[in-house]
Amino acid sequence: MTIYLCGFMGCGKTTAGRLLAEKLGLEYTDMDSYIEEKTGMTIPRIFEEKGEEFFRNTETEAVAELGKKGGVIACGGGAMLKEINAETAAGYGTVVYIDVPYDVCYDRISGDKNRPIVMANTKESLGEIYNKRVPLYTAHSQLRVDGNRTPQEIAEDIRRAISKIQVKGSD
Repeated sequence: MTIYLCGFMGCGKTTAGRLLAEKLGLEYTDMDSYIEEKTGMTIPRIFEEKGEEFFRNTETEAVAELGKKGGVIACGGGAMLKEINAETAAGYGTVVYIDVPYDVCYDRISGDKNRPIVMANTKESLGEIYNKRVPLYTAHSQLRVDGNRTPQEIAEDIRRAISKIQVKGSD
């Protein structure tokens, strides 16, 4: 079973993802950590030395590599924006969009030096990025969950929704 978690930075993909993997008895992978391991560079360093395009291409490779491996995958905030990534992910499993209001996300991510996009933008310009991404998260996912709750509640909502999909799929 493969579950990709997508959504804006700070929506809870990492925390809820770990809990979900534990509930389902699956391996958990943070895509950004995977990319850092694969490249031997931190995300900020990749952006600085190689550029965002290199990072996004590496992210595309990671979507497929991790899909083959399976488990719960917490995607970076931009991973499911590309059509090819969304199609690849849907081919391997289920993409779940964790929907959280912008102000909540911003409170969680402001000042995070490990997020190049956060450090390079104002609150207002990040809000514009958020508003552009939401329709893509919605279009590129099979499930949407309310992420403005505790990580435990988010993980349980995803678990329940995934089990319903599996039951329908076995009809």
